[in-house]
Amino acid sequence: MEDESERPIGSFEGSPPIGILRRPLRCIVKLGGAAVTCKHEVEKINEEDLGRVSSHLRQAMMGCGPVTEVLGMDWSRGAGAAGIDSISDFNEYAIPNLESLIIVHGAGSFGHFQASKSGVHKGGLHVPIVKAGFVATRISVTSLSLAIVRALAREGIPAVGMPPFACGWSTTERNVASADIYQITQTLNAGLVPVLHGDAVLDNQQGCTILSGDVIIRHLTQQLRPEYVVFLTDVLGVYDRPPANPKAVLLREIAVEDDGRWSVVSPLIQQATGEGVEITVAAHDTTGGMGTKISEAAAIARLGIDVFITKAGTDHSLRALRGELLGASVDDWLGTAIRPAQRPLR
Repeated sequence: MEDESERPIGSFEGSPPIGILRRPLRCIVKLGGAAVTCKHEVEKINEEDLGRVSSHLRQAMMGCGPVTEVLGMDWSRGAGAAGIDSISDFNEYAIPNLESLIIVHGAGSFGHFQASKSGVHKGGLHVPIVKAGFVATRISVTSLSLAIVRALAREGIPAVGMPPFACGWSTTERNVASADIYQITQTLNAGLVPVLHGDAVLDNQQGCTILSGDVIIRHLTQQLRPEYVVFLTDVLGVYDRPPANPKAVLLREIAVEDDGRWSVVSPLIQQATGEGVEITVAAHDTTGGMGTKISEAAAIARLGIDVFITKAGTDHSLRALRGELLGASVDDWLGTAIRPAQRPLR
């Protein structure tokens, strides 16, 4: 019998095979829903911000600037698509060697309204309003995911949508119980970029729940061990109080101990522990908001993996995506680095 203490972090009874990656996973990116949607307008995408983020992801993956030739992979008839006439352009086109990457995006102004109004996150799939809300939530979040996949494809990124519900993710008491990691490793080995998202899933105890993108990232990190993780948000990082507060201070670096305790390394503020940091969550957010982000990022750092939280579409986010901050000082960078304690910087 397997010793419980020897089981890999994040594994669970009956877990399917993970598969072997042909090359190390460079990065897992969490694209915050608020960074690419208009959070005060239900189901509205911020096309400009989404386009900028997609361009930065291409530059980070391909090691090239914004002027490099790009052949889009969205051959649909929809707005922004390259169109089927572009297919012939690929005859003599060599797709650049890409960094291995997984993208997980949040829902933003998609899905949260439907989930909170129907109580999907609380379970009770046998209740008519919950069942209807489950369906409505999935319609909403998958429509956003399609828009994001198309935006990435227009930048020449071979992105493929992998909705957790459809890919066999489920929970028990809102903790991950099953996840088809093998399908993700095979997708990466094929040179494709998996795109997952927060989703409504089945729960073995309460019938259904909302599986947040942050929890998905933590599970993927435990199983696949990327070099680093980047959270792209609509603010520069984690603050000691709500960012709208004029007295809010950006926490530049947080150190996480082996036992999970974390403290602010920079700047030196009076509230130097997690208990002193004020966290707020929007009334419609069913996934925990920034509080969940910090706890999940700290859990990732405990694995020995650096986490960077910064504003999407900025030079700071591009540097983080490129891995320039890995093991380096963050003095000239705006964002929050969450790292294992006692790690020396180069």
